[in-house]
Amino acid sequence: MNEVSHQRVKTNGIWLHIAEQGTGPLVLLLHGFPEIWYSWRHQITFLANHGYHVVAPDLRGYGDSDSPLSPTSYTVMHLVGDIIGLLDHFGEQQAFIVGHDWGAVIGWHLALFRPERVKGLINLSVPYFSRNPNAKFAESLIRTYGDGFYISQFQEPGRAERTFARLPPWITEEELQVYADKFQESGFTGALNYYRVMDLNWELTAPWQGSKITVPVKFMVGKKDLGFEVSGVRQYVEGNIFRSLVPNLEIVILDGHHFLQQEKHQEVSEEILSFLSKFPAE
Repeated sequence: MNEVSHQRVKTNGIWLHIAEQGTGPLVLLLHGFPEIWYSWRHQITFLANHGYHVVAPDLRGYGDSDSPLSPTSYTVMHLVGDIIGLLDHFGEQQAFIVGHDWGAVIGWHLALFRPERVKGLINLSVPYFSRNPNAKFAESLIRTYGDGFYISQFQEPGRAERTFARLPPWITEEELQVYADKFQESGFTGALNYYRVMDLNWELTAPWQGSKITVPVKFMVGKKDLGFEVSGVRQYVEGNIFRSLVPNLEIVILDGHHFLQQEKHQEVSEEILSFLSKFPAE
């Protein structure tokens, strides 16, 4: 098996850095905040060794990918467009999509906007929520949790950047140098802009109000993830509404926290493979 290779690909008007390994059906691994392609290092080689062409980009605003200056360049329309451009670059009509955190948000919206391009979707940590027609997302969260809530602090340009000048405490020693180098070069503004257009995303997605996710989905979440334990998320994931919105759904709850693909990398890799293996070889 070849080593992981790196290149920059032109897509949707910007350049994205990708890490790539293997041959076979295309699997795109989409990282979350505040990470880069490296968060998938365990899954890249594991899946490549099992016969898949694995591509993990640095998403727009991260790592060695371009970081447009305007926050309005980070809407879900732009982010989904970047992924469609990657599929087109590789000449693939469809791909398997695996997303974590913000990468999961992109995966849900890709499946919502362009289901014909998604062979199957595996998302970690962030479930699909139907758009609330009466409440903008960031606005309602800030109203509920107040100014100390992290999304509140991310809204003001410069405020969170000053906080993130020192790397967050969940960075492990193994990741420290990789992440430190990349965020020192790129800064955090591009990554934070995802949060600064959440209410713009609410406006843009009005045409999909009430739409369901129709592609096959596996959803994984850590039972110790703080986001799983607040605001009724556990009850939502384990209840009927989530399944009604995502009819072709498998749910896996692991004994872990938020960054599952690293903390429980072997289990996550095997769960991904078990899902991919259900699809007949072409």
